[in-house]
Amino acid sequence: QVQLVESGGDLVQPGGSLRLSCAASGSIFRINRMGWYRQAPGKERELVAVITSGNTNYADSVKGRFTISRDTAKNTVTLQMNSLKPEDTAVYYCYARDTLNVDSWGQGTQVIVSS
Repeated sequence: QVQLVESGGDLVQPGGSLRLSCAASGSIFRINRMGWYRQAPGKERELVAVITSGNTNYADSVKGRFTISRDTAKNTVTLQMNSLKPEDTAVYYCYARDTLNVDSWGQGTQVIVSS
């Protein structure tokens, strides 16, 4: 089993930047995909960005503004968020899938974009 702990959520003004980090522990050797989802109030959880071995994929709404990266040596995945908009306000969840197709989730970190 994989445990995930997010950090970095905060209140930021529109146009600002935040960097979210997620630390993985446990059966990390089985992880073959990591990413970030988000859930805004009253909305369903949606994919933000995902990274596999060498490939990344982004939601259209964040392309060009967000960058996902993974440090396998440190067992972390990071989401750099630039040019933040009020509609980016949500709880952001770290996600990992392993070779047995078991999904793991973090507890979430709150991002609020507001002036």
